[in-house]
Amino acid sequence: MSSRAHTTTATERRLRRLAQRRGWSLLFAHKRNAKIDAHGGYMLREDDTGKVVFGNVSYEYSASLEEIEAFLDPAGEDEDE
Repeated sequence: MSSRAHTTTATERRLRRLAQRRGWSLLFAHKRNAKIDAHGGYMLREDDTGKVVFGNVSYEYSASLEEIEAFLDPAGEDEDE
């Protein structure tokens, strides 16, 4: 596997695809600030309702890519039914 498979952009694309399978969108903060830069800058939003599913604990865009990935992984375990 090439080294590009582990870049931030590649990870974002993979997580965006996982989220889309559940009807969610992976969003990232366009306007950065120190708090967002220190802790992530991502969140998941439900497409139908616009409700934030994950990543808005203390403030919007509070999740890191690693946290988004951990949140999405358990959700995919039951898809083989």
